[in-house]
Amino acid sequence: MRASKKVRSPKSKVKSQDLKYRNKNSKLTEIHISGAEGIYEKSDIQEVVRKYIERALNHPRGKADKIVMTIENIKEKPKTIYALPVATIKNTTPREGKKLARQLLQLTGVSKLAVDRAFELIKEDGMRGAAIITAEKGKRLEPDKQKGIRVSRLGITKSALKQLSSKLSRHGNNTETVKEALILASKVLSCKHVVAELCVSDDPYYTTGYVASKDLGYLRIPNIKNKGSRSGGRAFFVKEGTDVRGLIEYLERRPIIIGKVFSCKGKVLFNGIKNYHYI
Repeated sequence: MRASKKVRSPKSKVKSQDLKYRNKNSKLTEIHISGAEGIYEKSDIQEVVRKYIERALNHPRGKADKIVMTIENIKEKPKTIYALPVATIKNTTPREGKKLARQLLQLTGVSKLAVDRAFELIKEDGMRGAAIITAEKGKRLEPDKQKGIRVSRLGITKSALKQLSSKLSRHGNNTETVKEALILASKVLSCKHVVAELCVSDDPYYTTGYVASKDLGYLRIPNIKNKGSRSGGRAFFVKEGTDVRGLIEYLERRPIIIGKVFSCKGKVLFNGIKNYHYI
């Protein structure tokens, strides 16, 4: 499901030939409101569609005036994977949150150059999908730099979802936002080419971002940006020499479903991360 809304951009001043500033008419711009997808059994489709529509019409970012829903029969058997372990790093300010994200990414082997490039893209607030950035040289690899890529064909079994909800509830994190992001990050990191992921939501009312890797798991970072900020984005850091076509094929087309859930921890300090049993 993809939901959007048209908004009028603010008027801008332009200099005319007589060197006087005049107001330039504003234009209608389509902004992203909500997006969601999953792999479901046929018997669940009607209820899932209802929930998706309700979500698009009652989103904090505004009421969508365009909702695109696609239902596709997946013939390929989904590959079953484990969900990444979950934890939340204690943080109170955007400045400290970005610093923590940088430190975590560098722990995974991502260079400072690559991390800087990712944060530049997030600050620009213009790309619809995810960027693919080489972990060492910081080079972007996605074919369409404006569109980016979208991870698709991902889901979780009913038994694993029940288990995940129970574990997250113990720490007050059992929300659709957390679960959907974890499912996506788990698929991304199941790809052999991916080293780590950085995500900052473009939702002005959701200020928690995350860093994910095979070693660190899925690490939530609260207050990574100021409330009200529409900046955000997602970056996948990949190994040098990655087969880009094969990577995109895996992320966008290969059906993946989570069949088992690892640990879900509460708030932790950055210094204690290396003590986790899964590192």
